Amino acid sequence: MSPTSGRHIALLRGINVGKAKRIAMADLRARIEDLGYRDVVTLLNSGNVVFTVPASKSGDHAARIEKAIAASAGFSCRVTVLSAKDLAAILDQNPLEEHGENPSRFLVCVFRDPAARATAAALAKKTWEPERLGVGKLAAYAWCPNGISGGKLALEVDRALGENVTARNWTTMQKLLALAGPP
Repeated sequence: MSPTSGRHIALLRGINVGKAKRIAMADLRARIEDLGYRDVVTLLNSGNVVFTVPASKSGDHAARIEKAIAASAGFSCRVTVLSAKDLAAILDQNPLEEHGENPSRFLVCVFRDPAARATAAALAKKTWEPERLGVGKLAAYAWCPNGISGGKLALEVDRALGENVTARNWTTMQKLLALAGPP
């Protein structure tokens, strides 16, 4: 994942799901802006943030955001940061394009840790009928025709990869790229 300047996307894992780990998107935007990032926009209420990294700001953006959330919200959550270029590559490299007829049932599972790819590749070798799992360089792709909670695949990906992955449906990923603008 690219630590360079330009448009980036932060994906927060496990916030605003149920009653735990609640954070208002206005508060989240304020925390990101307080860190010196610009043009901060959130999408939905589930921890999707698009922002600009100034050329003067380098380092681990995910760790910086995690620390700010822990300090202000009182809980920890894993954050994965992608450049707009990385997100465009994830969408372009979809190995299961033929299964995208219902984007709400098509998950993109972004790797936080590059080592998660090997675990995902091992899972992809199993038979998940009628579900499918494909693996790219930066993400795994899960087709769940019976819904995310209607099969075994999404649960198994989450169980096997845990905090080393965060998932969004295909439509959300496309909207995030549109918000980020061209890479």
